[in-house]
Amino acid sequence: MAKAARRRSPTQTGERQEAGAAETLSASEQLVNLSRAALDVTKKAKRNSKGLNSDNFYANKLATLRADATNTLSTLVQPSPGDTSALAELVELVFSATATPQTRLKAFQDLSHNLRTIWRSNPVPTEDQGLFPLSVLTQANRGYLVTIGRQMNGCFTSGWYDGAAVMMRRLLEIALIEAFEAQGLSEKAKDKNGNYLHLTDLISVALGEKAWALSRNSRKSLPALRDIGHRSAHGRYFIARKEDLETLRSDFRVVLEEFLHHARLL
Repeated sequence: MAKAARRRSPTQTGERQEAGAAETLSASEQLVNLSRAALDVTKKAKRNSKGLNSDNFYANKLATLRADATNTLSTLVQPSPGDTSALAELVELVFSATATPQTRLKAFQDLSHNLRTIWRSNPVPTEDQGLFPLSVLTQANRGYLVTIGRQMNGCFTSGWYDGAAVMMRRLLEIALIEAFEAQGLSEKAKDKNGNYLHLTDLISVALGEKAWALSRNSRKSLPALRDIGHRSAHGRYFIARKEDLETLRSDFRVVLEEFLHHARLL
């Protein structure tokens, strides 16, 4: 039994490594790999005289690959309805249990070409990629912070930089309010009608507050973080670019984490 377990471990390790690698591939690259695996399965089935419409290892493996391919296909950004239909037909042929070897190979070649050209996509980003790690926001145990952070990171990784800047501003505003409330200073952050101040005034009050000793980096970064959000939300001609946010990413993390600490959430 011990020997058998040792023989299985390299395969299990390889499967884990393949699974980890797949997470870093784009959807189009994953679909090419699944299609190549389908070709391999059908060749082995033929070599072992196993039918792909029967209940056997190769038929079940092909069915699993087909399901994975269908799910992966649904995640691709669609160039046009016509392109989508054509690609779906090629996927159907590659993973068909009844296609001839020649038909399957030709479909695989056409599918690979389309996926590497028309349908070429970038690796799917993880949730911690973007402007702020969601793993840190999760520690705060506030679902709305994670939700806003996910939207912010999603906007950034999708190239919607004005949307990302506005969500940065919103997340910063919430962190400031949380800090004022946790320190028993909420009245200082409100106007005469009892409403919380807008971000510009919140930052002014926060910079002058003696209850916390803001770091030099936070004092320096707060105005710039305020301005990028304001420009994206209200600037008539301003269009945020990736580099506008990338230059502020480290400052944003420093400021946000500092106020989450003052809010006793980290």
